[in-house]
Amino acid sequence: MTIQTISDWPPENTVFEVEAFDLSVLPGAHPIYVAHRNDIEENWARESAANPHLFNGQMVLQNRLSFRDGVIIGEAHVIPYSTLLWWRKQPDPAGAFHLFGFAVPVSSDGAIIAVRMSERTANPGQVYCAAGSLDLLDIVEGKLDLEANMRREVREETGLDLVEARADRQLFASYSGHRVVGFRFYRFDLTAQEMLARIAEHMVHDEEKEIAGAVAIRSADRGAHPYSPLMFPILDLFFGHSKD
Repeated sequence: MTIQTISDWPPENTVFEVEAFDLSVLPGAHPIYVAHRNDIEENWARESAANPHLFNGQMVLQNRLSFRDGVIIGEAHVIPYSTLLWWRKQPDPAGAFHLFGFAVPVSSDGAIIAVRMSERTANPGQVYCAAGSLDLLDIVEGKLDLEANMRREVREETGLDLVEARADRQLFASYSGHRVVGFRFYRFDLTAQEMLARIAEHMVHDEEKEIAGAVAIRSADRGAHPYSPLMFPILDLFFGHSKD
């Protein structure tokens, strides 16, 4: 069974365990894009004029999501990025879900390493773990590879390679409204200072300039940085229960 609401999921803004993601990409246009194409294009004209660095590339937006027997099951369509920018402004986000992954890098001295987004992006100044929307590179035989997306985004934005880290077995998820994040902790044999230094070195050569810097998070204090709210359940889980 697939559903268009997540009202019967675990409570909003809480963390729950996930065994797997089964995310299919369907042919054809997303119903949101079909119904609102003119509005989407008008909004894009305004957004891109205000921020010329934005790129209207192809990405994936979920149409239906369900959670059954520990598995998040999704059906998605490929959309232009402009669709997401329009959709996330709507007071009623029914008919779509933005699902993406957070790889949560953990230093050897117990800090979560996150990034601060640059003015070039659609989320300037926000702090969250390096991540990006699922796109065409993440589609393999009609399915979305969330883990591959996390590896790629972390490497592109920070220069860190998740292959160097020990991945926790357990996957988690949380959601707020129609935004859903799947995440996993990745533990590096590097101190926070060493990880921040590597990111700083990467930034010197990074042409995309998506991030304005990196931070080491050592508590669940919500006022420590201008966080994306989707980080709060992750911080509560890690600093409330993890002693590593």
